[in-house]
Amino acid sequence: MMGHLFGLGWIFLLIAAANIEAQKKSSRKVSTKCLGNIMRVDVGPLGGSLLDVAVIINNTATVLTQSIATQCGFSMKSDSFGNALIYVSLQNCFAQNVEDKMFTTALQLRLHGNQFAEDELYQVAETCRYDIWASREVICDYNYIEVSVHRAAPDEFPLHGHPFSSSNSRRAAEKMPMDAGFRATTVVFFAQEGEKPMSLADAQNRGYGIGNTPTRLVLRSPVMAPETFLQIVAGVPMRVLKTSTIFEKKWLATQVDAAAACPVQEGSVFFTQNIITWYLPRQIDPMISSGQFNLLEVHFGINGQRLGAVEMQAREYSVALNDFYIVTELPIGGVGGYYKSHIQDDLYYVSYMIEPMLELLWTEDATYEQTRYKVFFHIATHLLPQPLELIDYTVPEDKMFKMTLGHFAVDVVLINITFPAEVLSTSDCSVRGFNILEHMSPNSSMKFFTLQVPFTDPAVLQQTRGGVTVYSLHLTFGLMLLDDHVTFSHEAYLEAAVKDIVPPSVSGGCDNNNFYILVKYGTQGYNFQTMVGKRLMTPSLAQHYEYMENGTHFSFVVPFSAPDVAIEAIESSSIRGRLDVVLSNAEMNSQIQEFSVACHFPSTLTECFPNGTMTALALKMESVPSLNPRKLTLEDSSCGPVHSDDCYAFFVFTVNSCGTTRKFMSNAMLYENKISLPDVLLMEKGLKSEEPEYRLKVSCVYDINTSHAVAFNTRPRRSEPYAENSKGQLQVVMRLALDDSYSEFQNFEDYPIAKYLQQPLYFEVELLKSTNPLVSLELENCWATQEEDRTSQPRWNLIINGCPNPVDPYPVVYHPVWPDVRVGYPSHFKRFEVQMFAFAEDKDNLSTKLFVHCDVVICDIKNPLGGVCGGQCSNPKNRIKGKIAVFKCTTLLGHCILCYSEDLYIFE
Repeated sequence: MMGHLFGLGWIFLLIAAANIEAQKKSSRKVSTKCLGNIMRVDVGPLGGSLLDVAVIINNTATVLTQSIATQCGFSMKSDSFGNALIYVSLQNCFAQNVEDKMFTTALQLRLHGNQFAEDELYQVAETCRYDIWASREVICDYNYIEVSVHRAAPDEFPLHGHPFSSSNSRRAAEKMPMDAGFRATTVVFFAQEGEKPMSLADAQNRGYGIGNTPTRLVLRSPVMAPETFLQIVAGVPMRVLKTSTIFEKKWLATQVDAAAACPVQEGSVFFTQNIITWYLPRQIDPMISSGQFNLLEVHFGINGQRLGAVEMQAREYSVALNDFYIVTELPIGGVGGYYKSHIQDDLYYVSYMIEPMLELLWTEDATYEQTRYKVFFHIATHLLPQPLELIDYTVPEDKMFKMTLGHFAVDVVLINITFPAEVLSTSDCSVRGFNILEHMSPNSSMKFFTLQVPFTDPAVLQQTRGGVTVYSLHLTFGLMLLDDHVTFSHEAYLEAAVKDIVPPSVSGGCDNNNFYILVKYGTQGYNFQTMVGKRLMTPSLAQHYEYMENGTHFSFVVPFSAPDVAIEAIESSSIRGRLDVVLSNAEMNSQIQEFSVACHFPSTLTECFPNGTMTALALKMESVPSLNPRKLTLEDSSCGPVHSDDCYAFFVFTVNSCGTTRKFMSNAMLYENKISLPDVLLMEKGLKSEEPEYRLKVSCVYDINTSHAVAFNTRPRRSEPYAENSKGQLQVVMRLALDDSYSEFQNFEDYPIAKYLQQPLYFEVELLKSTNPLVSLELENCWATQEEDRTSQPRWNLIINGCPNPVDPYPVVYHPVWPDVRVGYPSHFKRFEVQMFAFAEDKDNLSTKLFVHCDVVICDIKNPLGGVCGGQCSNPKNRIKGKIAVFKCTTLLGHCILCYSEDLYIFE
């Protein structure tokens, strides 16, 4: 909620505390909002800077002083967070008005005078549309009263011995628009002591704002102008302005009445311990000219912005109507307001500030003339005692004094802290290692400070008595009120006793299958976290590891095959594994103890069976942390593991498969194979990592002198095997579709065709003149170059082994092919989408040419033979080569021109 700030002219001033560290400000975001007949400019926190506001009109900046702001419909407010808000009447003196419907105001904001930040200059302009004017509109702000009435005139009539017409009815003004010849000459103020006529120039010199718009008369008065007066309306004191403006034209004259009444706090606001109650008369008599009154609308808001019923309920606001009043109740300390600090007799007090808004719409008498009434009402409670409280949260075992001091309003800053031997600013305290933080209270707009001082700091006194060390701290907090620059202090004394500490400890060992770990608590009990390997010891993990606890220590058992065990080495008959255990203090984010134990575990990684079957187990090692065992293969990369996870891969194969080699020895045969990553993955990994290459050699030895009896039966062959040979030609064509429906294609005569960068290109590749449903066309590789030579560089891969390039930021998208009138065999087609691009010849220029090449493969569906025939993204081996169909592309004036190839290549 806003407080008012008009000090020296139109300047907003905050004095920054001397201990604030200098920093360069980032550009702020100044925003605007159109809120009915006003506009709000949110400047944001000023952070100790001065704010000058100027209005820009006809490329000229006019600085707003307090008097100009009041006369022209501007007000600026600030909350204790330092956020500045500027409220602007749409009908202000400087607005560009288009037919009383569009209102444009331009401001220049200058923030300066802050030694810790650079000057900032912003220009902001906003056009607000408002065309639902009531016959009369009233704005009540803390510095001005504004009344705007529909300006029109009755039929012209001659003057009869009196300079003013006797007609003063607003209803008569609705008959016809005011003739252009009429001009305002005199304003008559109706004060308590009687009528007080003034010329237009005199009224403006006395601070009144008077203006004509295409259809309205706008009159603006300072709240405490001598011509306003206090009147009690239904028991509520209100400041009243009543005027009549005279318009003259030769022998004719007419007048337009304008009246407004705005409430004052004293006599209309009442306080209890927790609630603010504001009474506004339901029928404001000084503004009503007939006995017939009909209240149509009531709206409530904060900071000039209406709030809905749901949000009002959430903030515990309420607005109720009875026969006499509109009663508003607001919780003291609630959202939307703020506390302001006060010091009296060295005691700390606060007052609660809030600025609600009420907006009313009513009609009166048979003409149904409407009045829209909007009041911004600043409310401040009486001083409320706020005793300061220091709470000691010190835990002696942490060897740190911890305390909170509060609660304060947000306009209080901590300047320094005085210790017995020295005074330290807050920045000095931070350098010293003290942790000083400011926190907002979660349930109110108050704040508090937290301070942490290590026991080891020289400001902390200590004494040892019989195995117990007593630490004590004397300190005085130096505080200041930002707005008033008033300083005050708060003294504190803290003491803590610490027993001698025995830290936790870890020990352990292992047998042929498990690690055994024992953790002793020490004198501080179980107040630490335990990491096993890289995982936190949770209840579920403890249950898995046979966790046992007896009050002074706990133990657990970890199998050597557990994922938390790091594999250091693999030997012929054993595995060397290591288990790491770390005890840490989570609150201090520090380690208490690290423990590691490593052991050799007997294990057979390879088994050999009499039928020639071999099994091998490959384990992930600590030295190769990025290894994915699922991708390991044997010498023949098509032979992968039968079982695998993140820690191991298990292989089963025969001695005459998967690239197994055989070696004859004197009395035996040696079969060997190797487990590793495929060459393609090794090449990719080699470019990105310095990890060693994973290779595991497995072998089996079979005795060649051992005999086995084998029984078998034979039967005559029923038919002779045969092979039917034939030759032929297959033709492939590549087309460019107009869209992803692939129903229409570019004609040869259409080329060259302009395409924008990143515009999708829809390619279709078709196998022609084939009616064999058992063959399929597959894309093996597609790439782009900037030269016609398919081997030229640079080169960008679009499709690799049937798969979109995984590093392409705009990867190829495959489109499905469905049978239709043109597509008889979907397997003879491939469709894909590419985002248009161009090569960069250097950092400033793009290549003027682009060529796209594709290799395709014709596959037997019944016998795919691996490679791309076996799937969309398959292994590059065992592929069937074909010839190439080429599209050519050039770049012209920032667009890509596609040129269709005239060559049709034949695939064997």
